[in-house]
Amino acid sequence: MNVQKLRALISQISWKWIRMTVVLILIVLAATSYQIWWPQLSSWVDQTVTARRTMNAEAGAQQSGHHEGSLSQLELSEQARKNLGLTSEYLRPIQLRTFRRTLTVPAVVTHRPGRTEIQVSAPLTGVITHVHAVTGEAVLPGTLLFEIRLTHEDLVNAQTEFLKTLGELEVEKRELARLESITQSGAVAGIKLLERQYAMEKLEAIRNAQREALRLHGLSDRQVDGIAIERKLLRDLQIVAPDIDEHHENEELHLSGTDITPVTFQQKLPAIDKEVRPLVIDQLHVLKGQSVSAGETLCSLADFQRLYIEGRAFEQDSAAIAHAWENNWEVTALFPGEGGEQIVDGLKLAYTSNSVDPDSRTLSFYVDFDNEIVRDSTNHDNQRFISWQYRPGQRLQLLVPIEEWPDEIVLPVDAVIKDGADWHVFRENGEHFDRVPVHVKHRGQNQIVIANDGSIFPGDVIAMKSAHQMQMAIKNQGGGAIDPHAGHSH
Repeated sequence: MNVQKLRALISQISWKWIRMTVVLILIVLAATSYQIWWPQLSSWVDQTVTARRTMNAEAGAQQSGHHEGSLSQLELSEQARKNLGLTSEYLRPIQLRTFRRTLTVPAVVTHRPGRTEIQVSAPLTGVITHVHAVTGEAVLPGTLLFEIRLTHEDLVNAQTEFLKTLGELEVEKRELARLESITQSGAVAGIKLLERQYAMEKLEAIRNAQREALRLHGLSDRQVDGIAIERKLLRDLQIVAPDIDEHHENEELHLSGTDITPVTFQQKLPAIDKEVRPLVIDQLHVLKGQSVSAGETLCSLADFQRLYIEGRAFEQDSAAIAHAWENNWEVTALFPGEGGEQIVDGLKLAYTSNSVDPDSRTLSFYVDFDNEIVRDSTNHDNQRFISWQYRPGQRLQLLVPIEEWPDEIVLPVDAVIKDGADWHVFRENGEHFDRVPVHVKHRGQNQIVIANDGSIFPGDVIAMKSAHQMQMAIKNQGGGAIDPHAGHSH
């Protein structure tokens, strides 16, 4: 009896090892032939899943009583696709991405204080002899704008005294040289030579003081040296366009003898680039022959290359604005236009106002953005005129992120259509499109978040626009009455 039990136990152990060996062999064979059988199996699974989803969609449509056998699919010719704008840009696979729920805030384009507007003033009293600037013209830094004949009494007196001192110094130098030669022979006492040296040092101190006085009037060292060399008073003042970003040591009052190219006589206008900002002459305040005083405004220039967008949020939204700023989230601007809203994204919050407007109870915050030139032309007088895409005072809307949803299916508003209680998208399936019901988690002004519940999957090719027209085409081919307000809310 014990022998029989032993044989049975040995038989069971043998079969167990045989089964384990067979399983191991099958696993090794499957691993080594993975590249052969796996693509076919994966393709078969995908086809089975697609077929099952299509059958479920058709079955659900039949139960709804809307002839869904024909209303769940839409065939479009190549011409129809082009008419609907379904190019490769708008027929692309779904990808999961981070969605930011936004707060819509009214806004307006405004100046950058201290940067956009520049006042050009007369540094000295005089009479306008030439006006080279033209209202609306674009000029570059260093371009001649005005010429003024100086009548500033203090400057004229300062130059006169400076020239008088220079003349006395020259006389004193010659006298000192004469005394040095005769003092060595003993004809003149040394005390006389010492007195003349003291007198010359006194004149040099007066000259240095007068030189600093001329610098206080606005003259540069080069111009003061020019007065000393030529021994002529500077009479004419040239006003040029300033450089808004940089200040060089050679920035000075451009007086007579300075080689400056006037605005209206430029032979070749340099191209406008990001390194040299063009300035637009906004307003002229003087005329030729007009007498101007020191500090009087001659014209105003404007730099529209960089502006601010001023958002005006309600006081209770201040926490959301601060949260977006702390997280360094990008802001989107929506500009109204004839062809629809123009979207400018990737903008950064510059700063938030520290006070609330007592009348409107709104909090202002500012977004920094770059402007673009849309028109650059010259007239027959070779004067340049430019037009900017965005202008101060232009109204728009800002979308400020207030919450992040990671790994979501985000589609444009035009990609989803509402039909009664259902929302649908159109998924490309070979030569036709399948109308697929989806669950909308959130509907914004420009984007819709679709629940990732298996109705559509990442990788499915979805029509990203013209869902309303495709919905009308499906209802039309089914013979049903067309609701012109389908997919719209009033």
